[in-house]
Amino acid sequence: MRRLAALLLLASPAQAEEVTVFAAASLKTALDEIATSWEGATGHEVTLSYAGTPQLAQQIEQGAPADLFISASTDWMDDLQGKDLIDPSSRRDLLGNTLVLVAHGEASPIEIGPDLSALLGDGRLAMAFIDSVPAGIYGREALTSLGLWDTVAPQVAQAENVRAALALVASGEAPVGIVYGSDALASQAAGEDVSTLGTFPPDSHSPITYPAALVAGRDNPAAAQFLDHLSSDEARSVWEVQGFTVLD
Repeated sequence: MRRLAALLLLASPAQAEEVTVFAAASLKTALDEIATSWEGATGHEVTLSYAGTPQLAQQIEQGAPADLFISASTDWMDDLQGKDLIDPSSRRDLLGNTLVLVAHGEASPIEIGPDLSALLGDGRLAMAFIDSVPAGIYGREALTSLGLWDTVAPQVAQAENVRAALALVASGEAPVGIVYGSDALASQAAGEDVSTLGTFPPDSHSPITYPAALVAGRDNPAAAQFLDHLSSDEARSVWEVQGFTVLD
């Protein structure tokens, strides 16, 4: 009986911890799956908050109770580190991604170039905010590098994050958009009416890197465990199926 009582105590909800994760919107499909599996294996609870990276970073700066931050940009993580708001010893470059051009409906692959204007016609080019959200910044860099930005800039429809930009394309409100390769895969797997037209050359934009780090001042051992799990073989298989490159 004493052994049974001890086992019940170890398995009781009182032993479980809650981990609050602020994560870039583009991570949602893969991270939901990874978190659910980890919860089942450990008994801990993961609360996931998704938004554009700048919005999440600003919330952390304002004192939001996040344990772990996963950014779609090294710049925003650098900003928080410079303000002593993350634990630098926990920081790691977790993932990489690609940048793609997507279209509403079925479309044949193209070479991304001057034909983009003709493809747009009178329609809009959906992008995340080009001055603050990483996917939008990368997209503008790529278009500028390819000599296309000045031509298409007047037709850009900006959205608060990359998933919102993708939704504009999936709904047909914008015929074309720029998103991460992982977003395009997730959209197609969900049966949304989106096709991938092409991938931007890696040298046309800054490397797409997702750093992760524990938020400073949060004493939550389970958060450190979950961060380590994000680089495990189990998590790696999910990241890779969803179109990410595992860096750590």
